[in-house]
Amino acid sequence: MTRVARLYHEEGLTQTEVARRLAITQVAVSRLLKKAEEHGIVRTTVVAPPGTFADLEGLLEERFGLNQAIVGDATRDAEESVLNAIGSAAAHFLESTLKGGDVIGISSWSASLLAMVEHMRPVRKAENCSVVQVLGGVGNPSAEQHASRLAIRLARLVHGDARFLAAPGVVGSAGAAKVLLQDPYVSETVALFEKVTLALVGVGALEPSALVASSGNTFSREELESLQKEGAVGDICFRFYDANGREVKGAFSGRVIGIGLEMLRRVPRSVALCGGKRKFAAILGALRGRWVNTLITDQYTAQRLIKAQPAKTVAAGSAALNPS
Repeated sequence: MTRVARLYHEEGLTQTEVARRLAITQVAVSRLLKKAEEHGIVRTTVVAPPGTFADLEGLLEERFGLNQAIVGDATRDAEESVLNAIGSAAAHFLESTLKGGDVIGISSWSASLLAMVEHMRPVRKAENCSVVQVLGGVGNPSAEQHASRLAIRLARLVHGDARFLAAPGVVGSAGAAKVLLQDPYVSETVALFEKVTLALVGVGALEPSALVASSGNTFSREELESLQKEGAVGDICFRFYDANGREVKGAFSGRVIGIGLEMLRRVPRSVALCGGKRKFAAILGALRGRWVNTLITDQYTAQRLIKAQPAKTVAAGSAALNPS
């Protein structure tokens, strides 16, 4: 076993060459190599290159039940650096995982998604993909161009078409929302939500970001204070939830034109692009609620999330079962 292992792993011979050298069959070589691993003669070590965080990703997946966690390398624990790291990591993720026929749902007012598009290259293998706004993209004209540019540029990068949600993300009343949802262009786009296979969303803190605030798609100070009193810590597509991830509903929810949290949870691949100190409570709540199954963040946010979510131990479970 040792001789076969050295010839194959250290000298770089093929299995056929090893078999010829030792006058044994190739089947015997394959069997001996397998046994060498079983007996510990050959051990495999994975060395992560600088700028990768496999351990953090594994812990995030384990503690929050994620399908996948991707941690980008931020040079500093500052908003601009974190945004750049998330955008770069998300661009690589989309370029390497996008499948033909994917229906990509995007939240309209997300700086993280804009950063992703800035880092992306055209995806050659993408065929028959489409991009759908899952949150109303109409707002203040000076900010609305961000939402339109995001959808248009992403559609071009994946060689697909963009479907716009021609309504504000937040309207003045539930009645106004019902009227807008009856518009044929709006209703046709909303009908596509059920067909989304890949959702890319940002996570918002209770205090809106500069981009959201400038869009006009936000709530009044009194409304935000009311949400805070109900325990809200953050939102995804203007759907609010508390620190444990439970949805905070109220009169406000009827005024949002966009995908709901339960529908988002049903998307096969629901991806949150988020990080930074300001959004930490919102990100933690989103993960505890399991509203998304994939997270793209930075190493500083990842470390804070892991610290805030202790590992479940067998001993703790045993103690619960045997309180005496």
